Amino acid sequence: MPTTKANDRVELVFSLFDADGNGVLEPEDFELMGKRVIAAVPEAGDNAKSGMLDAFRGYWETLVRELDADGDGRISPQEFTATVLDPQRFDATVNEFADALAAMGDPDGDGFVERPHFTALMTAIGFQRPNIDALFDAFEPVDGDRIPVITWADGIRDYYRPEKAGIPGDHLTAGTTR
Repeated sequence: MPTTKANDRVELVFSLFDADGNGVLEPEDFELMGKRVIAAVPEAGDNAKSGMLDAFRGYWETLVRELDADGDGRISPQEFTATVLDPQRFDATVNEFADALAAMGDPDGDGFVERPHFTALMTAIGFQRPNIDALFDAFEPVDGDRIPVITWADGIRDYYRPEKAGIPGDHLTAGTTR
């Protein structure tokens, strides 16, 4: 059973993925979001950038295949809610997305995401700055104000788990209005 926090998380993700703000998710939203995210860390390598775009496209393809109940090629908020209610359908997609986003935050390949890269990527997605800072701090940064890539990737995976509560990702929904 999804927690209230899980429902808050999925509502926030829907609102952010609706990049053009028209109330439904369409392939153009994922292209727009993907381009925003790769522009946020221009020093990221071509492999990381193409992996990120592929992850956004794969996310869309999974959503439309799994959730487009009325076959209109768009995902409504009601259809999207199924992401939280049945995460097993999305594990592979979320894993790919989590790994790609975390890799974008590590352009020098040292296995760590520095705060400026994390902030730039999360801002490009549309999260609020105080929430971004609270999330980064919840990941318990180590010397040099950085977090391990795997910590962030695992945090993204946890964000999509309906049974999870009290996770670092819950900082992203604090004080948000939808």
